[in-house]
Amino acid sequence: MRFRNMDGSGPHDLGAVFRWAFVDRVSGKRAPDRRQFTTPRVANDGAGLRANTHDAAVCWVGHATWVMQLCGVNLVVDPIWAKAIGGVVKRLSEPGVALGDLPRIDVVLVTHNHRDHMDAPSLRHLATTTGMPIAIVPLGLIPAMKALGYTRVVELGWWESTTVGSVKVTLVPSQHWSRRGLNDTNETLWGGFVVEGGGKRVYHSGDTAYFNGFSEIARRVGAPDVALLPIGAYEPEWFMRRQHMNPEDALRAGLDMDARRILAMHWGTYQLTDEWLGEPPEKLLVLAGKDPQVLERTRVVPLGHVELL
Repeated sequence: MRFRNMDGSGPHDLGAVFRWAFVDRVSGKRAPDRRQFTTPRVANDGAGLRANTHDAAVCWVGHATWVMQLCGVNLVVDPIWAKAIGGVVKRLSEPGVALGDLPRIDVVLVTHNHRDHMDAPSLRHLATTTGMPIAIVPLGLIPAMKALGYTRVVELGWWESTTVGSVKVTLVPSQHWSRRGLNDTNETLWGGFVVEGGGKRVYHSGDTAYFNGFSEIARRVGAPDVALLPIGAYEPEWFMRRQHMNPEDALRAGLDMDARRILAMHWGTYQLTDEWLGEPPEKLLVLAGKDPQVLERTRVVPLGHVELL
């Protein structure tokens, strides 16, 4: 393995993966909650995004996919419009904005190479039909992105930055791992992004467990105006806690960063783990509601929602 987390940890060993994926399910110890849930959404035909040339804004497409707009630069983070992850895990809610309704995309950001964050069909479409964007990715992903049609690819290590127009993009640590095939575990880096422009700062965590790095990110890069934080895919806890956050973790992370606003993501799109799809936002708002000031900063936005910064 080439890369490890800040604390030196890597992913679960294959024995733990086998127990989670097969043994516990066959033995009945895992009981995924498959109750139906409709993720809230607002109508968004992309017209407002296409017309926006100056306002700072973010729009939730679904899962960890966001459109960001700063200083007239349009970015997409972790794009996945697929009806199923790898043709297997079915999408349960339509994207907040259709792929064909996007504005010109200048930058594509990929936090890591897992298939629900680095979706090949979506990336191929963006490479050729939305403005020939530049791709900014963690170390090791240039070959994969070039194979998907990107001619301009910038790799970053943790704490490294690049600029596109008036926008600065910094890769920051996360507590996760990478794998695309059978024998490439942690051969490429993973992380989150801090995107800055026009006096506004947006943080997208990528996939991450809770770790001590959140306060360090804020100290080194600055507290974000908006922190886009994952709240879903956390059960069973014994297996998921080392790689994903639950709502309590996400809220704690946002407060560690002193984020002005905390927006939830990574829920309500794909059933990846055992909790009910509607549980993460309910838990997040209950926890935030214990302190009116925290609740005011915490938002569960519908699909297609555009948040002005």
